[in-house]
Amino acid sequence: MEYIRVTKENLEKEHICCAISNNNDVQVASKKAWLGDRLDDGLVFLKSTERGKCFIEYIPAENAWSPIEAEGYMYIDCLWVSGSLKGHGYGADLLNLCIEDSKTKGKAGLCILSSAKKKTFLADPKFLKYKGFSVCDESDNGIQLWYLPFAANAEKPMFRECARHPRIGDAGYVLYYTSQCPFNAKYVPIVEQTAKEHGIPFKAIHIEDKAAAQNAPTPVTTYALFYNGEYVTNEQMNDARFLKLAGK
Repeated sequence: MEYIRVTKENLEKEHICCAISNNNDVQVASKKAWLGDRLDDGLVFLKSTERGKCFIEYIPAENAWSPIEAEGYMYIDCLWVSGSLKGHGYGADLLNLCIEDSKTKGKAGLCILSSAKKKTFLADPKFLKYKGFSVCDESDNGIQLWYLPFAANAEKPMFRECARHPRIGDAGYVLYYTSQCPFNAKYVPIVEQTAKEHGIPFKAIHIEDKAAAQNAPTPVTTYALFYNGEYVTNEQMNDARFLKLAGK
């Protein structure tokens, strides 16, 4: 398998793997705009030359849109292989390329979000354990921070206090999200409209800069839904799924 590194020069023409290829689609435009801005922060996006969901996205932890303390580490936003590309070792290939790149850049190790049992849109803990990762911190809602240090004496990354106890003071449904995930550009407005039509209290908070993301009240900033102050899920909602959750 050959892999392509997305740059500002090829961003517009490359398929970004996790959304449809039409650049006029709001999902693609949103993700590519977010990616383009993050490239200046050291973000690396490697994808397979074949069309499909096979890519890794990582960034120096100090620039990660995640409330963590991980000085000197590389933070993996997403490692995703699925469909017909799954089961061929491509995930290991991508992770190894990330490890090599991170060591070349003098990083202390890697870190990534996961959980004790596999959760949607989070890294598979079985894969992480197999590749030598271990848990270095855990929030009240079961979201875990895993790490792979490159030296035995490397300091462990940790969640910031705001993410370790994910609760908010607002009533009703409150969604925190970023444009890192392309699907948010389509489905967040759909859920907003659905909630309005059914009289369901709902507020969407779009995290639009690194500082806000690093101080968010949730370990997962790409999509974090709360209800009456309590964390509910990081699984994206469409209209039907949201109405079922709300008991409508």
